[in-house]
Amino acid sequence: MATETPPPSNTQTRHPSGEEFAEVQQSPEFAELRHSHRSFAFPLTIAFIAWYLLYVVLSSYADDFMGTKVVGNVNVALVLGLAQFLTTFLIAWWYARHAAARLDPKAEAIKSRMEGGA
Repeated sequence: MATETPPPSNTQTRHPSGEEFAEVQQSPEFAELRHSHRSFAFPLTIAFIAWYLLYVVLSSYADDFMGTKVVGNVNVALVLGLAQFLTTFLIAWWYARHAAARLDPKAEAIKSRMEGGA
């Protein structure tokens, strides 16, 4: 099955200069975009690393606790290990929603302004 590629766009995209990039980087709009990203990503990254390290430390030093049976042959270590995967996917989903709602519109506005020369 062959796929068709769309025809090339007839509109020319303007390429901003280095000075324009530096000017936009200093703008309040870009600072707000950077703040929105950092205020979401940094705390979640720190929380996830702490959660991961807690799992590693418990696995290394709390054998009795991690070996505690929860249901049948399922122990605390297995539950916490699977929770690592679950939290990874939840954080990725949450970030995608955050980016689509708060970051992408701001980034698109900056991009449009730069490419349009407004």
